[in-house]
Amino acid sequence: MKVAIASDDRENISHHFGRAVGFMIYEIENNKIINHEYRENIGKNTGECGSCNHGVMINNLRGCDVVICYGMGQRIYDDLINNDIQAVVTEEKTVKEAIDKFINDDLKNRVDKLH
Repeated sequence: MKVAIASDDRENISHHFGRAVGFMIYEIENNKIINHEYRENIGKNTGECGSCNHGVMINNLRGCDVVICYGMGQRIYDDLINNDIQAVVTEEKTVKEAIDKFINDDLKNRVDKLH
């Protein structure tokens, strides 16, 4: 299983999926991290309304089963789900906290924070 976490600095979770600089990608097997990498968020928001390219962002996350972020819009959430990528909106602040809670099946999905 591969889990992507939106992050600008590889340590803290980005506040918005579409504006994240990149993603920490963790490969998990038997509840242990066996590999990790960082991918740039290709297609990210440039600051202008509607500047996100959802197709490009989703294609960049191919191979990932789950995406974790602090916030995202309903449209990208639906697009991820429609592309068989589980989207999790969390209140966790750091990548480490989020991946640890995810592995321990203790990460809450706050879909009420979608906008």
